[in-house]
Amino acid sequence: MESKCKSFGLSKLIAGKLSLKTNTVPVLFLLGICMMSYTVSTHEIALSVRKTFNIDSLGACQGVSVLNGKVFLYGDREVGMIREYTHEQDSLRYTGNEYKLTLEGKDLINHPTGIACHEKLPTFIGNSIRLNPEGTRWKAVIYCVDWKGLQKTHTLDGNLLNTIEDDACIQGTRPEYVKYQNKWFVATADYGNKSNEVRIYDPSALKKASKTSENGVLVKKFSCGPWVQNLHWIADKNILVLIQNQIEGRRWRFTFLDFSKSMETGHEVILKTIDFDKTDELEGFALIGKSNKGIAVTSSRKANVHFTESGW
Repeated sequence: MESKCKSFGLSKLIAGKLSLKTNTVPVLFLLGICMMSYTVSTHEIALSVRKTFNIDSLGACQGVSVLNGKVFLYGDREVGMIREYTHEQDSLRYTGNEYKLTLEGKDLINHPTGIACHEKLPTFIGNSIRLNPEGTRWKAVIYCVDWKGLQKTHTLDGNLLNTIEDDACIQGTRPEYVKYQNKWFVATADYGNKSNEVRIYDPSALKKASKTSENGVLVKKFSCGPWVQNLHWIADKNILVLIQNQIEGRRWRFTFLDFSKSMETGHEVILKTIDFDKTDELEGFALIGKSNKGIAVTSSRKANVHFTESGW
């Protein structure tokens, strides 16, 4: 539609240089359609960093989730763990609540790579396990956990509901709830540099499965770019954000996808890609509620938390 509008001479019409001598109503109708097309196809998405600071005791921070007004940062310290914070103006205040992802004192989710949490639906936490020192072989596991129980006891003891091997993946797992056709699903994505996918799982089937390759778990998938560290769902805009690296383990990239069109076409439909000239490893990003403020985190030991501002 956009190309047809241009060939019609939309820019001249807007400037008043194209005469409407005949067929005024059809021409105005076409103009309305063209203007609507321009509105839909032009996505003025902006993202900037407002403030950078350091949060310690996380190890290498692996991601951030904002749930019920609280901010959860998770990392791979001596054990995989999650810390809870409140957002107060331009700072994060630690509430004193730390949740160790251990079972019977042993490190279970040692490298947490995503928290999919939604009211009245199962909670899933991802884990990417390195199988060789070179980092060329990985095993992806999704754990179904009792989120409220974890918050009460601060460990996975009594709160691990199921362990699911994500064998449908190509490399790694990073669960996040998304909505498609009025139903909630669990999305995840790969980190590698070829054949990457975003996969959509049925949460009720995933909760009971032993492997994601089982019938009924995988609902749909579409191809995407490389080096996806995490996902963030913007519900009121139907946008899925791929939190990526520009090269393996380095440099920031945020890719905003039209989620519905990506699902329909089988490949990512990009609204906007925003790259930052920062050399560390971007790991996670989340907006704070429905505001334009957000939090981006990296695996750096210092200056690992960044407040962001978005524009639409």
